[in-house]
Amino acid sequence: MPTQLEQLRALSTVVADTGDIEAIARFKPMDATTNPSLLLKAASLPAYAARLDEAVSGAGGSGEARVADAGDRLSVAIGGEILKLIPGRVSTEVDARLSFDTEATIAKAHRLVELYSQAGIGTDRLLIKIASTWEGIRAAERLEREGIHCNLTLLFSFAQAVACAEAGVFLISPFVGRILDWHLANGMAKPATPQDDPGVESVTRIWNYYKRHGYDTVVMGASFRNTGEVLALAGCDRLTISPDLLGALEASDATVERALVDAGERGDKPAALDEAAFRWQHNEDAMATEKLAQGIRNFAADQRKLEAQLAARIG
Repeated sequence: MPTQLEQLRALSTVVADTGDIEAIARFKPMDATTNPSLLLKAASLPAYAARLDEAVSGAGGSGEARVADAGDRLSVAIGGEILKLIPGRVSTEVDARLSFDTEATIAKAHRLVELYSQAGIGTDRLLIKIASTWEGIRAAERLEREGIHCNLTLLFSFAQAVACAEAGVFLISPFVGRILDWHLANGMAKPATPQDDPGVESVTRIWNYYKRHGYDTVVMGASFRNTGEVLALAGCDRLTISPDLLGALEASDATVERALVDAGERGDKPAALDEAAFRWQHNEDAMATEKLAQGIRNFAADQRKLEAQLAARIG
């Protein structure tokens, strides 16, 4: 009997949500995603010690500029190691502190692409990961026109998902577990079934909307808390899953049924969201407003921790 992980692979593209190359080698995902929190964790792994030293020694400039350059080089070095183990793409995240600056986000994306190019890695193996702010979505829209594909992350509201599709971004990462976290913290009873999970409901709504209106943007469910959430989205375009949950799926041979089914209903695309409508609709969703802001703050905090480690090595 095939494992749940094997059955899931037949329904959705499985992506590893980790920078741990040992886990990636074990589970053999199509793609892999990283973020500042995962890079901070990866930087402590023995497998990356040499890459850490190379990032520091190769960094140019002085002071904060040199530390920032070392951080970019480390991100690309870890991404390059991951790409040796997967056939698809690696997502490398733009500094969260640039989340409200379109021009700076584009400049950072270009720098990351340049560093990958110097390592012999083309844009066909990359996704530039950007927070789903209005400014981030506008940056991604322009990068996509240049042929630089993007992964829009920290996506919690329906307005964010609509704006990303309208901007023509390659892929979105709507979060599941963090949505559940917020609702539980605000008095919601534990969902009776995975299908009742508010994070699962959010991704299902987005996926159905994209299919109904013919958007090509890939939906990749992310931030899972348990295998029930993962399996409740079987059939989603892609699912990015942590090593712990990949291991749990590999250990079970219970039947996996397709959960998301394209019913074939089609409709014209609605009028595009302008900035005012986007900001208002996103603001009306208290969960999304709070979790986006918190996510940016947390990623920025982990970026600063990573830079502190790099600064200490630079001396």
